[in-house]
Amino acid sequence: MDESANHYLTPYHQWASEHGPGFGVTLWANRDSQFRRFRVFSELVYFQDKRVLDAGASRGDLAAWLLEQGLAYAQYTGIDGLPEAIDFAKTRQLPRASFTCGDFLANPQLLRTDNPQIICLSGTLNTMTDQQAFTLLANAWDATEQTLIFNFLADTCHRDAPLQDHFARRLPTFKLLDWAMQQTWQVVFRQDYFDLGHDATIVMQKPS
Repeated sequence: MDESANHYLTPYHQWASEHGPGFGVTLWANRDSQFRRFRVFSELVYFQDKRVLDAGASRGDLAAWLLEQGLAYAQYTGIDGLPEAIDFAKTRQLPRASFTCGDFLANPQLLRTDNPQIICLSGTLNTMTDQQAFTLLANAWDATEQTLIFNFLADTCHRDAPLQDHFARRLPTFKLLDWAMQQTWQVVFRQDYFDLGHDATIVMQKPS
């Protein structure tokens, strides 16, 4: 499969063309599920005074949430392949935040924008193939100065966990963990924040 193919963005483009840049364009089930994932990020990573790059930033909801929680990042850089979402994010006028429209899978150099100390991927992997996901993670790990944190729909969930529709898919949890631990011994894994292990988060830290 051509790694530059951006069909993983197709569900987002379809939603935006039909409904505009409202919350639904994120393809999250609801705000609670989105905020719960953000809360896990904040429990695992110290965002205060850090340069943060959000790969798959959509409308800039993570930046807004961090500020609401009093977690004042030094710089937030949001990148997303959906122009409608980025245009909306810019209208929010979030402090110390900038937004760029671009496909960071096709153009990995985007992941180095503003020299990030932390790179976040929240929901970004959900519409990707395994190969695309691992390619993006490898590029993000190479680009971040300190930390990579990402969540994904875990295939180690209980058999009664929600089935995925035609665009969202589960990724191989053990393969992701094995890859992460080949890069660094400083790895944290969580799969306890949704019923039936629906979602998982991995944090990777570069040794000081």
